[in-house]
Amino acid sequence: MRRDFKLTVLCGIIGRPSVGKTTIFNLLTGAAFSRGVNQGSAKIPDERLEYLATIYEPSKTTFAALDMVDIPGFDNDEITEQNFKIFLEEVRKADALVHVVRAFKDESVWHVDGSIDIIRDLNTINSELILNDLELVETRIERIETSRQKGVPGNKTELSALLKCREALENEIHIGEADLTSGERESIQSLEFLTFKPMIIAVNVDEEQLLEGYPQKEEVHAWAKDKGGEIFEIAAILEKEIRELEPDERELFLSELGIEEPGVAKLAKAVYSSLDLISFLTVGKNEVKAWTVEKGLAAKKAAGKVHSDIERGFIRAEVVSFNDFKICGSEKAAKEKGLYRLEGKEYPVKDGDIINFRFNV
Repeated sequence: MRRDFKLTVLCGIIGRPSVGKTTIFNLLTGAAFSRGVNQGSAKIPDERLEYLATIYEPSKTTFAALDMVDIPGFDNDEITEQNFKIFLEEVRKADALVHVVRAFKDESVWHVDGSIDIIRDLNTINSELILNDLELVETRIERIETSRQKGVPGNKTELSALLKCREALENEIHIGEADLTSGERESIQSLEFLTFKPMIIAVNVDEEQLLEGYPQKEEVHAWAKDKGGEIFEIAAILEKEIRELEPDERELFLSELGIEEPGVAKLAKAVYSSLDLISFLTVGKNEVKAWTVEKGLAAKKAAGKVHSDIERGFIRAEVVSFNDFKICGSEKAAKEKGLYRLEGKEYPVKDGDIINFRFNV
């Protein structure tokens, strides 16, 4: 499913109670704890931007970001119509879902089911998503068939898609993984099925598990693969403690623990992969900035992400890859080696492209 992304992507964090959803949300966004639906923005670390900032010394460096919403979990034994309605409303708004599951051991944090079982927790939330979608599919099919009986033909492509979706859901297959044609996918996109959204599994581990693994790891990775989801591990409490250290100490601890990148970077990679997104870069003395766009977006459309006037008056895109730029060490050296090139309006923008848009309005 593809949406028209402006500047950021909205990720909905879901999961059972006491799995660490809010801890992860606070770690990613820097927000303080609060009950209910929490919203914030997570800056995506990008070494390319940091490098370019040392070259251009801009007044401002703007990283790409993920908009995050922490959606309250629920206990199946105490679920109410109202809190489930809130859950569904927030999930529908999201571009991607981050399903947090608990692997970490901590006797002071009680699990609502009395034990830690990642597969059980995955299936609990997954069943709710599937049942909600199945109900919507059945309702939509019924309406189309009622209209046909009254002589209104309806959308044949949509009906075909809905029948395939029903079969998939009845077999616990996400709609995003159903065997639909591009036309069928397009016909149901406005219905905002929950299992049509990309799902990223975030396994919340403790320090020991980060180093040595955790029970059910192979099963969990197989589950994610079967549902078409990305997966990554994050030690939320440990990362939160490390983040509070001085930069030098922080780097040392991360290195000793084998943490090559922070949780937000892992999440960003998973989200970008799931949604087919990339970042292109703009540079200058005023600002060095990363822009989030769909993979393969035409240069003229990418220009519109920066400003509508640039898209309207687009002439050419002056492009160099970040890797080529870094090898040369400066804009001047890259240009002297002929590594900058002029691209037309249909050029498919690539991840890490440094672009200067030429335009006239």
